Amino acid sequence: MAVYSLIIINKAGGLIYNREFQSGLLKLSTNDYLVLAGTFHGIHAITRSLTPRLPTSPTTTSSASTTSTGTTIPSHAHALSSSSSIRSPLYPPNTTSSSSSLPPTGTTSTTGAETSTTSALPPNTTVPNPSQPITGIEVLETDKFRLTCFQTVTGTKFLLFTDPLMAGVETVMRKIYELYADYVMKNPFYQLEMPVRCDAFDRHVAGWVKGRG
Repeated sequence: MAVYSLIIINKAGGLIYNREFQSGLLKLSTNDYLVLAGTFHGIHAITRSLTPRLPTSPTTTSSASTTSTGTTIPSHAHALSSSSSIRSPLYPPNTTSSSSSLPPTGTTSTTGAETSTTSALPPNTTVPNPSQPITGIEVLETDKFRLTCFQTVTGTKFLLFTDPLMAGVETVMRKIYELYADYVMKNPFYQLEMPVRCDAFDRHVAGWVKGRG
């Protein structure tokens, strides 16, 4: 049972590390690895939306809006009614207007009325199933190899190509991630999202993988 190769992709879909562990494999150029990393990053993003979904139905909510007098009065009417006698330019100088002289167009009666708000959803609408985590491709199996993807919380993806019959792939992936955290992330000279060029990481990963084989 063998580990064929390892690829690490940053959160933007760029290739930052690739390593082959077995001889006799089909050699890929650097450009091929870059295309592979970008393609998988796009497919992984698409498959994140292919999670199980639940159907929904339209919901209706009702609310009543009634003032103490049964009448809703605009704010400008309140301002005019604050004085018992208000001089208005609409009337002759010697006449006064009161709140009772306001035109009826500004008042709205809502006595005993209920307003209904319907959040109608289109038919056959679905929402994500909250019980299912939103993930992309985790395992891709073929007759020749098995691809296992592990994505960190920061978006970095580890792609491990192994024999399809190999057991304990999760253990191998976990160990590789631990070595990455120890020798890459703790390296004061390493810049995030940049290609990984760390001899200590190369030696420990190669030694641990070959030791299992």
